[in-house]
Amino acid sequence: MKKILIVFGTRPEAIKMCPLVHEFKKYPDIFQTKVCVTAQHREMLDQVLSIFEIVPDYDLNIMKEGQDLFDITSRVLLEIRPVLKDFFPDLVLIHGDTTTAFATSLAAFYEQIPVGHIEAGLRTYDLTSPWPEEANRQLSDRLCKYHFAPTQRNADCLLSEYISGEHIVVTGNTVIDALYWVIKKIDTNPSLKETLSKKIADFGYPSLHSSNHPIIQSSNHPIIQNEPKLILITGHRRENFGQGFLNICEAIKEIANKYPEVDIVYPLHLNPNVRKPVSDVLKGIKNVYLIEPLDYLPFVYLMSKSTVILTDSGGIQEEAPGLGKPVLVMRDTTERPEGLEAGTVKLVGTDKSKIVAEMSLLLDDKKAYDSMSKAYNPYGDGKSCERIVGYLRDNL
Repeated sequence: MKKILIVFGTRPEAIKMCPLVHEFKKYPDIFQTKVCVTAQHREMLDQVLSIFEIVPDYDLNIMKEGQDLFDITSRVLLEIRPVLKDFFPDLVLIHGDTTTAFATSLAAFYEQIPVGHIEAGLRTYDLTSPWPEEANRQLSDRLCKYHFAPTQRNADCLLSEYISGEHIVVTGNTVIDALYWVIKKIDTNPSLKETLSKKIADFGYPSLHSSNHPIIQSSNHPIIQNEPKLILITGHRRENFGQGFLNICEAIKEIANKYPEVDIVYPLHLNPNVRKPVSDVLKGIKNVYLIEPLDYLPFVYLMSKSTVILTDSGGIQEEAPGLGKPVLVMRDTTERPEGLEAGTVKLVGTDKSKIVAEMSLLLDDKKAYDSMSKAYNPYGDGKSCERIVGYLRDNL
């Protein structure tokens, strides 16, 4: 029996790793699987664990008020050391681009324990964007033995960096596994839809089924007839703090004024560097709803009801195309260029005029909208976890 330690610490990591935990649990005679969470994010992490019904075997609980990258890196290194010594796994699995992923891979390297990287090989080759995530990815990949790349492009990046191809496997992205799991859960439970709609209302956005929600029938806005138009926004990247966020907020304000019949919903990240500028510029605008952060289940439901998504998130670039939603990305670079090539996403940066122009095009031009919403999603088919576990079953 092989011992597997799956480590994650943030909400995005949890979303993408929880389906993998369940896949490993299908083979108790082959794998002894344990979960360690660093709790780099606390509340948002716990929400995802609850949805996927996972109780961690180890909880480092490192989150502290006012923590910075020095704090997170050092705490993960020091707190995970006794976990590695206690369980001493045959393989540690990390995910993506977080400080938890990098620090865990370094700790396992110090203990000479092999590491597998889920979502390996994503690159911008610009260490300042996304920051510090690009560095976390590159550093983690250098310390890993097994590389599970979502796409062939990601695998090619690893090979170009002289990383051995012996254990590079193209799997698709586990976020699509998670998305399909949640959508199935929602679609097969009508009462859950009503519960989620009410929860979204409780967090600050009126029920999607309420009678006072605007109904769009204007021939000037042909994308969704007889249903409300909804722009969903997420934004939290460090490289956008300061003037970048002010530009984004001014763009949203202009869009809100230009399209008063369109609802704009922005679940605000808890970071004060996000909440203050957004509140200062957008609070009080009638069709802008600044709501509290949603956990994963209602957020997926809200995504499914949206018309367009404006984001600086990495994961949403992969998830939204699976729901047929065009994505405008508020970054100058992306480590997910497959979406650009497929036409599911566009980069708009933090340029106010570009954000307004591209959003207006999608709201006004059905052909432009359809070309993005109906494009092929290059990020997976919902069987990524099955491929990862199958490979390790045969090769570990």
